[in-house]
Amino acid sequence: MERRELTVELRSETGKGISRRLRVDGLVPGIVYGKGMEAVSVSVNHKELNEAITGEGGHNSLLTLRGGHSLNGHVVIVADLMRDPLKGNAMHVDLHKINLTEKIKVEVPINLVGTAAGVIAGGLLDLAKHVIEVECLPTQIPDHIDVDVTALAINHSIHVGDLNVPDGVKVLEDSRASVVSILGKAKDEEHTTPVAE
Repeated sequence: MERRELTVELRSETGKGISRRLRVDGLVPGIVYGKGMEAVSVSVNHKELNEAITGEGGHNSLLTLRGGHSLNGHVVIVADLMRDPLKGNAMHVDLHKINLTEKIKVEVPINLVGTAAGVIAGGLLDLAKHVIEVECLPTQIPDHIDVDVTALAINHSIHVGDLNVPDGVKVLEDSRASVVSILGKAKDEEHTTPVAE
């Protein structure tokens, strides 16, 4: 997984008024926390944060902190990002300091590949899981998990246990749970209503 950098500034003042002022200045209030450290209040540039978590990896991108004195060089992952429900702007970010040699639990997005045979036959694709929780080393976090639906027929499903995940990645969900299904029935199986004579 690609490693990116994120500049942080320490902040001693907290509260709604301070947070509002930071956002007006194009900054996002946040906190950095992790094993063996005190939680530290920070601010990050809104644009830089968006660039760091956009594209491959998304929220699971490994971010190396720059600035922030004692935080400089720490590797973090976005644990939580609160956005404005109307504008979509980042309102607050939680950054979790991680150890690259310790496994962590993260949610990885599902990426559907191909057009399902069942959809071509008139069925409706139902994606039950948009993300899958996995456990692995931070450097082994997949950007996404591909699910090939090409051969998926009407009234059939692909389950968690059917997923192909990279070596070193453990899926933490019920193997019987449905990931994606094709609903409906083929046209030649549909029953017509008899017409009264």
